[in-house]
Amino acid sequence: MEQQNLLESLSEIVCELRENRQWGTAHIYQSTANSFSLFIKGANLSFADLTPALLKDYEIYLRNRQLSWNTVATYMKVLKAVYNRALDRGRAQYVPRLFKHVRTSPCPSQKKAMSREEMRELLSEEEVTLHPDCSKATASSSAPRTAELQQAQLYFSLMFLLRGIPFVDLVYLRKTDIQGCTLTYFRRKTGRRLTVQLTAEAQALIDRLRRKHSQSPYLFPFLSSPEGTEEAYREYQISLRRFNRRLKSMASLLHAPVSLSSYSARHTWATMAYYCEIHPGIISEAMGHSSITVTETYLKPFRNDRIDLANRRVIDYVRGLAI
Repeated sequence: MEQQNLLESLSEIVCELRENRQWGTAHIYQSTANSFSLFIKGANLSFADLTPALLKDYEIYLRNRQLSWNTVATYMKVLKAVYNRALDRGRAQYVPRLFKHVRTSPCPSQKKAMSREEMRELLSEEEVTLHPDCSKATASSSAPRTAELQQAQLYFSLMFLLRGIPFVDLVYLRKTDIQGCTLTYFRRKTGRRLTVQLTAEAQALIDRLRRKHSQSPYLFPFLSSPEGTEEAYREYQISLRRFNRRLKSMASLLHAPVSLSSYSARHTWATMAYYCEIHPGIISEAMGHSSITVTETYLKPFRNDRIDLANRRVIDYVRGLAI
């Protein structure tokens, strides 16, 4: 059996992904290749050199570089996918339980959701009034946020109101995706078609933020390049980084216990739906998840909260502090 160089396999897949215009996935695979190459110091490793001990050392290396568990899991998942592809093509030998002792799935323990009170403050319209072109803003004297932070607040609020729409899907929305009071779009991650009935609150924010008097097909002013091009993907990445920076600044102003990011609106919507006792199956459908298992990953930390609350109620009942 001819063993293929591991880094060469990664580069080959990156090239294929780029040819298929899968820019996001190509970026993840390239990042994994860069990271693993640094770890092995550019050594010429074949799949035969990929051992459980080496993978464990790589996991430790990543953690020592202060990477989150979810980033570690992403890199390991990519290596596992490359290994499985090599197996299918007869370029690697099967090794039982090769990835058994390293993390290859997301960690659900980190809470990214805002509290009800924090989300209510962000949804408040008292603090910000955007100029029609969305480039200027005026605020009450009690609002310390800059125009950029106020605009980030509105986009974050809109993402929540649209059932936790991911930022990438928001960026690529087209004007034609809205017909009357209905928004219809396809999840870029799963390809699922979602239909959202726009509430009055969501429609008001869309009217304030949408791109006006422009020939651009995009609903919001994030992109200028044609969809599917690498330039559009780069513009999305720039917008995402800018949005996350502004959310981080906004979180410090709110003194929020969670680190706000573009994912927070999605996690907050799922959490609030769960607290409203909406069935996880409906939450899964509303968010366009590929399966209810994904939804349960979102909800697991908050189920633990409710279990802890139940424990507190039982203890208080026994102690005579509750009826």
